[in-house]
Amino acid sequence: MRRLAATATYVTATVAVIVMLFPLFWMMSLSFRADTEQFVIPPTLLPAEPVVGNYTRLLQETNFGWYVWNSLVIATATVVFTLTIACPGAYALTRFSFLARPVFATGILFIYMFPPIFLGIPLFVIFSSLKLTNSFVGLVLAHTTFALPFLLWMLRDFFLAIPRELEEAALVDGCSRPGALRRVVLPLARPGLIAAGIFAFILSWNDYVYALILMTSESRKTITVGLSLFVESTTIEPGLMTAGGVLVTVPVLVLFMFVQRYLVQGLAAGAIR
Repeated sequence: MRRLAATATYVTATVAVIVMLFPLFWMMSLSFRADTEQFVIPPTLLPAEPVVGNYTRLLQETNFGWYVWNSLVIATATVVFTLTIACPGAYALTRFSFLARPVFATGILFIYMFPPIFLGIPLFVIFSSLKLTNSFVGLVLAHTTFALPFLLWMLRDFFLAIPRELEEAALVDGCSRPGALRRVVLPLARPGLIAAGIFAFILSWNDYVYALILMTSESRKTITVGLSLFVESTTIEPGLMTAGGVLVTVPVLVLFMFVQRYLVQGLAAGAIR
């Protein structure tokens, strides 16, 4: 009976993995097909004559390189800026007492429930008056407004799991409160910081709404908006879209392979708490 249950578990896990990986496999298969083979019926899993022309056109005839660079700069800046605000904010929620602290902590997560488009028009009006539209600074601030509530909640739960006695010992030895945060709390919270940083990076990297609303210049568009330009009113470029999707997705998956241990530790610690 136990062996049957184990077999069923492995079969279920295998099917789940195949279902999750099949879209990536199909995208890679389409990226190596010529235009004449993109919509063949019945469809085949593998291209009859693999070609690399889609990747060549993507890198030589489009602004794909600029799109990736813009997204990388914006996502990295969003991670740094959001963590810079979230760390002391979450620390204050766990170490200091003030009026309505539980309500404030719950309200942070409630704010995250609103969809990004809900803040799109207000942010555009505010950034237009501040002349921050079509700028990396404006888009980083927009991404921060959406990522910060969840990061505060995630780091709050993680900081709660760190014993206060360690900070008190540092304070007794003459360390200041900011010094205790920097030298004691943050090193112990490294898995949580990495998990929070990955979340902020993914949110910024995958954003389409804010990038479409705030960025108007061709040279400042992000990868999500850039890939959508391959779909026009009368034509569609499936080869370029799938090739771009592969070049954008695979590096992120490789990155996850190196940081997944920290991601699991960070998310598990917050969930246990």
